[in-house]
Amino acid sequence: MLLLRLLSLLLAVLFSGLHSLPWSIDILESQGPGSILQSFTFNCSSYTPTLALFSVKPPTGFFNEPSLHQQNGIYVGKVTLSSSARLDALAVNRYELQVQYKCGNFVREVHLFVHVQPKPSQIQCAGPFASPAGEFIYVPETVSPGALLYTLLLPGLGHQKAQMNITSAQDPPFFPGPFSIDDQGLLRAPAQGLRGQAQKAFQLRILASAGKSGSCKGMLTVKVLPQPSSRVSFLTQIPETAPVGTVLNALTCVDPDSAGAPLDYQLRFHSPPDSASLRLNNGVLEVNTTLDCDAPGACFQHAAFILVFDGGQPQMTRPLGQVWVPQASSLPAEWSPAEVPVLVTVTLVNEFSPACVARTFRVREDAGPHTLLGSIAGTDADYPPHSLEYYISGRPSTFAVDRLSGELHLLGPLDYEQQRLYRIVILLIDHSQDWDLNHRRSGSCTITIEVEDVNDHAPECEPPFQELTIHPPLGRSTEVTQVSCWIPQEPQRLAFSYSIVGGNSQSRFRLQGSILVHNDTVLGPPWPEQPRTYELLIHAADAGPSVPHLSTTATIIVHVVPWKASTVATSTHRSTVSSTMTPLIVTDVEAFWKPDPWFVIVLTAIGAVLLLALGWLVSRILQGLAQSLQARSKPARSALLLNRIQGNEGSIERHMEAPRMEMSQGHFDGRAQDVRTGRDYLFSTRTGARRWL
Repeated sequence: MLLLRLLSLLLAVLFSGLHSLPWSIDILESQGPGSILQSFTFNCSSYTPTLALFSVKPPTGFFNEPSLHQQNGIYVGKVTLSSSARLDALAVNRYELQVQYKCGNFVREVHLFVHVQPKPSQIQCAGPFASPAGEFIYVPETVSPGALLYTLLLPGLGHQKAQMNITSAQDPPFFPGPFSIDDQGLLRAPAQGLRGQAQKAFQLRILASAGKSGSCKGMLTVKVLPQPSSRVSFLTQIPETAPVGTVLNALTCVDPDSAGAPLDYQLRFHSPPDSASLRLNNGVLEVNTTLDCDAPGACFQHAAFILVFDGGQPQMTRPLGQVWVPQASSLPAEWSPAEVPVLVTVTLVNEFSPACVARTFRVREDAGPHTLLGSIAGTDADYPPHSLEYYISGRPSTFAVDRLSGELHLLGPLDYEQQRLYRIVILLIDHSQDWDLNHRRSGSCTITIEVEDVNDHAPECEPPFQELTIHPPLGRSTEVTQVSCWIPQEPQRLAFSYSIVGGNSQSRFRLQGSILVHNDTVLGPPWPEQPRTYELLIHAADAGPSVPHLSTTATIIVHVVPWKASTVATSTHRSTVSSTMTPLIVTDVEAFWKPDPWFVIVLTAIGAVLLLALGWLVSRILQGLAQSLQARSKPARSALLLNRIQGNEGSIERHMEAPRMEMSQGHFDGRAQDVRTGRDYLFSTRTGARRWL
């Protein structure tokens, strides 16, 4: 039980470390070699763990083997980019890494998905703001503290937010307080307001940055208009889509000389004239027909003033309002120098949806990754222009579109035989074209991609090897066979060229298209008397406008048997070979005996038994022969031993001490048997001593 608890605890610790590894991460394609993609920790006590990169899909060498080191009793693993890493979101935007680690007998595999993100788009400072002189705006000194004065739009930023700062000095006493700008580009008046700052111009240098999207800077000059001498003041803000007749303000004027006398109201515009934008109808200032801001500098502020004439003598005038006086003007003498600003600010409205024209691009099937197919030209009637982003609906893995430029690139391989036509939907989304930055419109168009066929499959001949025997008659040409080639992947290709590239000694053969012909021998060397074999190599290549031309080689072995030799060998077979001879295949059949398996088994068993019996018989014969030879030599040896024994009995008795010494020393040369008693004994041939057994 204790062992099971320890094992369960160990697995729990391991699994806790496992789940600290995320399933997917996002990285920028600009990440360089050695960048740490992810770190994770796990415990492994009593063992030395291992960590390995098991597989990468698609295969690449962009990832190092995971590193592993111990820190405060805990193992830390890291997945990093290798020195050869060159990430490209257009080529591959997703990798799947299979990481395997072991702790003793415990093995775990984890899938890590790496999503490659393209580099962020670069922000741009454009228009008058980016010019050397900068952009000018005009505000009355009566604006409320912290009021919105201006919106800075940055083409190319899209839905991203930029950090904007005013980098120029705003120190008092020249500045009443600092202007402020937020990450939406909204410029606001100082918290102290602008009263008493009339006729001043505040230059603001603004820096916009968006991290890796870059930065840009420009100049904005705020000119403050003086407070009007009368109580009449127009501060209005209207969208560019305001309908004709929208009332901006209504004027009611009274002539002290004649309270009931009619007054004449005139609306006059400063240079450049813009009389069509606003109109005055019996003292009512209204929108006329064209409040269109879809052109650079078209309408954001309008410059005009109103004059009121009485019917008395001399005629008196009074300027009731003036809008944005960009330069000095010659004014009537009766006009007091006081000015009453009327600011009519027209805001952007995203009125139109972007669009693009359906197009067809052609690409060769052998085109590689990153091939530029073309550009999608999106249009939008709203201002500012070119504020578009491009996407592929559904994001197929074969193609990719650049989000800002609209360039369409090839990602994956193409195969004309698999798919010849692609239709993809390009989605366009506009941005930065409305006072409300979240108000965006979209459009789409269909792009057709035609794959051009490239000759990438060699022909195949069926069969690739032929062996034929012919009996050509004298003085005539004979058709041997026809070479049949085709391309299985491209059955529509039917044009091929054929040539003999080897084995055609003495030029005995020629090709008529795909038909192999044996030449007329009358014009050639003398006819051979004996059969002859030719091993011909036929080169077959596809023909037509497609390049390159691919080829293959077929082998045809032709056994040529002279007509005379064939008639002698087979006098009963006389056939005339026509000029349209079909291929003749000769097959030699050899007869052989193939017994059933059971017969082979029985035959093998019988042979083994016979061999055993023969071996036993031979061994018995040899054993009998040996016994016979031994019986013949035994009587002679016994007699010899007996004589020796009788002749030496005296000496044995006389020299009893000597045999005992010999016996003690063990000098005995052989073993014998006493024929009288049948007892065995050892004897010495030197001394004649013996020892009974």
